[in-house]
Amino acid sequence: MAPIPVPSISPIGDHTRETRSKSSRGIGFKYLTRRAATSLLVILGVVTITFVVSRLVPSDPAQLYAGARARPEQVEQVRQDLNLDAPVLSQYVSYLGDLARGDLGVSFATRRPIAQDLRRFLPATLELALAATLLSMIIGIPAGVLAAARRSRLSDTFIRLFAVTGVSMPVFWGALLLQLLFASRLGWLPLAGRTDSRVTFDEITGFFAIDSLLSGSPSNFADVIVHLAMPVAVMAAYPLGLTIRLIRGSMLEVLGSDYIEAAQVAQVPRRTVLSRLALKNAVLPALTVLGLTFAYSVSSAFLVETVFAWPGIGKYLTDAVVRVDYPVIAAAAMAVTIVYVLVNLALDLIQARLDPRVVLG
Repeated sequence: MAPIPVPSISPIGDHTRETRSKSSRGIGFKYLTRRAATSLLVILGVVTITFVVSRLVPSDPAQLYAGARARPEQVEQVRQDLNLDAPVLSQYVSYLGDLARGDLGVSFATRRPIAQDLRRFLPATLELALAATLLSMIIGIPAGVLAAARRSRLSDTFIRLFAVTGVSMPVFWGALLLQLLFASRLGWLPLAGRTDSRVTFDEITGFFAIDSLLSGSPSNFADVIVHLAMPVAVMAAYPLGLTIRLIRGSMLEVLGSDYIEAAQVAQVPRRTVLSRLALKNAVLPALTVLGLTFAYSVSSAFLVETVFAWPGIGKYLTDAVVRVDYPVIAAAAMAVTIVYVLVNLALDLIQARLDPRVVLG
């Protein structure tokens, strides 16, 4: 009997995986391109709105720039220098061209280039927001897991009460309470400012916690940390409460899943079930909201920076609004929008990377 020919088996699985990998890369690139285009449209929309509003407000930018005591001919000269006598559409096109070149204009009040001010003030706000977000995640994730693991017990009630308090308390009220207790009564922490007036070091990155470490002086770093303590605590109150509530809700949903019950039936240790099985899946749904708390901290920093005299973009924008400094208002709004858009884009990509169920296409 002739032997039955055995058909050759090609590595279909490898081919399928390779094709799927190429498809995923293509879809990811398309998704990234689409999201980048959408982000640019959002930024362009904010720039357009701020430009239009600055032209609708009943005041003369040329008069503001020239000063209250300027003569009419001086005001007219300023109007020509700032291109304010051109048609609005021409001004808008010129404004977009300046932004494309990185020219954000000059402040009416300080007469300094706005880009120079943003390089100084934006890192101060980002340092606060990063520290607050990090603190909220370090404390909020374990607290949320503990509250879910001890549901309906005294510790769960206490943690939920703490979370609701953090979300509900007004920022300025929490700031004033901390100043009254730790600065005025106890004298443990400085009342305001970013550093002591006697502390000096090179501002290499603009993040004083990093720059003080690079200076090689432990006393400089300690001074920066004690000045950060109260503003960061106040700014972290809302993200912390939100993190606890999100993690607790996600953990309760995951703990009711079939695979968790199967692991418990198999007598998998409780700590392993919580840390390795449940927490990984509970963090993913809350990842976007947790990350956007950082962008929220940047956009809402003006209250904290005003109370603590923190030289960040929030206080810079508040002072510009009081002085009706239109170029600063437009540039600061654009900077905050860019931070918000970039954080949102990064979170979408991270979530798609960590969760294979997310289809980028």
